[in-house]
Amino acid sequence: MDERKRTFTRRQFIKQTSIATIGGSLLLSSHGSVFSETGTAITSRLTDVVVVRNKEVLDKKGRPRNDVVLEMLDVAVSRLTGKSDAIEGWRTLFNPDDFVGIKTNVWRPINTTKAVEQSLKARVISAGVSKKNIAISDRAVLHEPVFQKATALINARPMRSHHWSGVGSLLKNYIMFVPDPYNYHEDSCARLGEIWTYPIVKDKTRLNVLVMFTPQFHNVGPHGFSPKHVWNYYGLIAGYDPVAIDTIGVKIIQGIRDEYFGEQRPLTPSPHHIKVADTKYGIGTSDLTRINLIKIGYDRDSFC
Repeated sequence: MDERKRTFTRRQFIKQTSIATIGGSLLLSSHGSVFSETGTAITSRLTDVVVVRNKEVLDKKGRPRNDVVLEMLDVAVSRLTGKSDAIEGWRTLFNPDDFVGIKTNVWRPINTTKAVEQSLKARVISAGVSKKNIAISDRAVLHEPVFQKATALINARPMRSHHWSGVGSLLKNYIMFVPDPYNYHEDSCARLGEIWTYPIVKDKTRLNVLVMFTPQFHNVGPHGFSPKHVWNYYGLIAGYDPVAIDTIGVKIIQGIRDEYFGEQRPLTPSPHHIKVADTKYGIGTSDLTRINLIKIGYDRDSFC
């Protein structure tokens, strides 16, 4: 695709974003609203989850384009913060004196991607945080100096089906903040929400980003991966509530599975740790009627 065509398409994307920001709930009408009423009084009790999709995010080789990823993150943060200027939106999330840990995921077949990691880092810097006070890590978070004194966290990882927990998503991404992650595998990882109550992470997460460029919707075995079970979704899901985002993520993955297999094929094991994180640990909401789903950009086969 030549640059002139790409630029035009991006302008259309930004235009779509403006429309969605004014009335995000209207975009749900073709697939069914996740809430039964509209209006300020109702919306104020809902948690915003922003799904941003752009087919340009992947190049011909399936690699994320840095500039498009940055645009998508800016769009999401603008909508979440209510700031038309994306940089101002990022500045409401972080202070210059913050120590910011970006919790990523490095699983080789499908990872957070450098494009997402570096875009997040760039925007934290634009909010006034010094480079030396920002770290990106996955398995070394307990030993990384910035994470040890972090005042703020960004949780960013890809969505995939998972052998032990049904799905690997935002809630599970914090399992590396405990020294014994293997002790959280019982009952399909039902205790994952407990980790979010520990002082090392409690009340520190400023932004959650579920990477949905190419989610894995089916696997066989503990580390199973097959390219045929990866779906080009071209999306990011962002918000403040990891439980709500994971709830939407599961809905999408289930929709993809049903489409691919031609029948209802529930995730196994059941990802019930998401509901437990809500009902037992109070981390967020898994109730679709309390989620304000805002869909921006490409909407074909959104499954939500």
